[in-house]
Amino acid sequence: MTHDARDTDSVPPDDVQDASRRGFPTLEAFLAHVGARAFRFAELGLRNREDAMDAVQDAMIRMLRYQDRPSEEWTPLFWRILRSRIVDIQRRRTFRLRWISPAAPHEDGSMPEWADDAPDPSRAHEGREAYARLADAVAALPRRQREAFTLRVLEELDVATTAEAMGGSEGSVKTHLSRAREALQRQMEDWK
Repeated sequence: MTHDARDTDSVPPDDVQDASRRGFPTLEAFLAHVGARAFRFAELGLRNREDAMDAVQDAMIRMLRYQDRPSEEWTPLFWRILRSRIVDIQRRRTFRLRWISPAAPHEDGSMPEWADDAPDPSRAHEGREAYARLADAVAALPRRQREAFTLRVLEELDVATTAEAMGGSEGSVKTHLSRAREALQRQMEDWK
């Protein structure tokens, strides 16, 4: 099940709701709806397009096991599966780097390649730079804060669904989100 991030660009960004409210008739429709956002979430966590695509594809394939579950369970289940795949890839990366070169950094520092299909190149460049700064700031957050921020703010999941996806309490989601917002606020002030 190959999935391109552009497959779901027709979904309005302000129409981000969970499967139960959207009333997806099939798991395939749900996965098509969530695909682009899942890719962005994975890319922020992994900072590598290929690894992000692999994580999303793996999560979607694993979701096929749960297609008989009620659609209201799909959203937290999918995000929990994707989050687990991202953590697994990060651990594997760290383990590999430790054995290959103990002095090697955890991140290679390279930026993802961005497709430029915008009509105005200067505006597209500014948008990519702004997104890259935001991505760097989000990536610099501790893992739990990054997850809380991306699931609550970027994915617009409610607190209960985010807590279920993260495997924690609603209180911990609120705490992590608050700390993430404070850290990002400081970063934004430094950019001005």
